[in-house]
Amino acid sequence: MKKILSALSLALVAGVASASTIQIQTGAYSGSGSFASASEYQAAVNSAVSAIGATSTFVSSFENLPIALNNGALKATLNFGVSTAGVWDFRAGVDFGKGGAVYLDGVAMASKSNDMWWSGNYNNPSQFFSITKDITVGNHSLTIYGIENCCSGNQQVQFKAAGSSSFVSFGNTDGLVAAVPEPETYAMLLAGLGLMGAAVKRRKVKQA
Repeated sequence: MKKILSALSLALVAGVASASTIQIQTGAYSGSGSFASASEYQAAVNSAVSAIGATSTFVSSFENLPIALNNGALKATLNFGVSTAGVWDFRAGVDFGKGGAVYLDGVAMASKSNDMWWSGNYNNPSQFFSITKDITVGNHSLTIYGIENCCSGNQQVQFKAAGSSSFVSFGNTDGLVAAVPEPETYAMLLAGLGLMGAAVKRRKVKQA
């Protein structure tokens, strides 16, 4: 019981101490053509990654990440915490033959319907997503939606923090704080700790 209590206590701290989290979801997609808006890409990809046979996994880094995506849809969700407010830059080098879209904190920031093939460089703006946004201290999420009709390629998502001069790839060594749990999450965990503590106390009294 004490071990469980210790684990829960560590869970409270872990949300603040660790880096950003990256979830990759993929699903089959057989539709033809591209879409004219970010919301259409969002809807199509969400449908594909929630269908039977779709996959979901967490990865440790978005640095030249190889993604098998042949005639498929991809949704990448990056959750992170910001301790320095100001103007941040984000860029995503992707391989989306039918284009895609990018959202920041649930708001559409960009969409492109052309064949996007990043191929390891940021020289051609039509081949990657680029966002500049003034953001506040706290929790944030970057979500990328895309559809590939052919082959698979490496992809990369990076940020440049306010006041910084260089881009850093999202990952478990990116220097960001984790998305801090909301107050109600802390309340639930603390309530759980209290209940378990009471159970331990009752057990000791009963054994005595």
